Amino acid sequence: MSDMTDYRVVVVGTDGSSLADPTVARAAWLAKHDDADLVIVCAYSGLSRRAEAKNVATLGGDSRGGEVLGRTAAGDAISRAVAIAAAQGATVAAALTMEGDAAAALIETADARNAELLVLGARSDRSLAERLLGTVATEVVKRARCDVLIVRPTEPGEIPVPEDATGR
Repeated sequence: MSDMTDYRVVVVGTDGSSLADPTVARAAWLAKHDDADLVIVCAYSGLSRRAEAKNVATLGGDSRGGEVLGRTAAGDAISRAVAIAAAQGATVAAALTMEGDAAAALIETADARNAELLVLGARSDRSLAERLLGTVATEVVKRARCDVLIVRPTEPGEIPVPEDATGR
């Protein structure tokens, strides 16, 4: 590509974890900066209504190993991500919950929406084999047909969301 152009569609994945907030904030800032549409995706594994209710009650809808358990937890993660994106001033074109594999959901969405950028977070506190990127990030990097931005924690644990993400 000889000349650089702005992104028109940015897809970001969320799982409701502590890493998701700064990941969504970064994607939203980029979308606003390029006047692009932001598409937020949360993949989840399906649970029966009873199992989902128990999961929400016991885990607070928290994700385990990047996997969102149940539609309710996915809905909560999406709501939180939409609020973060709105705070950054991004135009949220779609907020999608999709049952199934996170990497597949992100790639399918990016392809379907002709996204130029896919943004996701990657944890650093995994096994040696997953340490570089993480399983979802590794799959996305291998299979995506657009640019991929990996948002990494500065240290293991939570990353603070900058108070003013427009400052440079």
